[in-house]
Amino acid sequence: ADQFAEISKWRARKEDIGLATARAEAVRRAKRVLDLDEELAGNLDKLTELIKASPAAALLEEPGVGPFSAAVCFTAWSHPGRVRNEAAFAALAGVNPIPASSGNTHRHRLNRGGDRQLNRALHTVIMNRMVHDERTRKYVARHYGEDPTKKSKKEIRRKLKWYLARRVYKILNALDTVPQPA
Repeated sequence: ADQFAEISKWRARKEDIGLATARAEAVRRAKRVLDLDEELAGNLDKLTELIKASPAAALLEEPGVGPFSAAVCFTAWSHPGRVRNEAAFAALAGVNPIPASSGNTHRHRLNRGGDRQLNRALHTVIMNRMVHDERTRKYVARHYGEDPTKKSKKEIRRKLKWYLARRVYKILNALDTVPQPA
């Protein structure tokens, strides 16, 4: 951002037409980037206000869940009764386990279906938790450290997303029991 701010302050010079055009274009694009950054910051502030004022505010208390992820989860859940149980919400998110066993090997694979935006929001939260949340880091270390041939990072992420989808469903479904003002 500092470079863009510096470039946006460049002034026109007496120079070759090619350099003058390149300079003018660089200034124009730098100003555009700064304007878009400002617009994005404003949008994030508005989204944060909306989520905090909505019933989905409880999601923001979960580690790694930001306003965008909370909004995507709340939008996918929509309203009480739309999703009948945790398993249905996990299937909606595309994080439910699908059996992929053969012989003596019992595995589950990723579900490639479902709401991809919801899946991406859950993935973002999980990636954040894998870096910043102590409990998640311990879980990953415990399961990955057991035997790397047994559980890959992909399998661990799938399980974490499945757990998170169930947790999000419980939080959102608890909103149904809260009495609505008349």
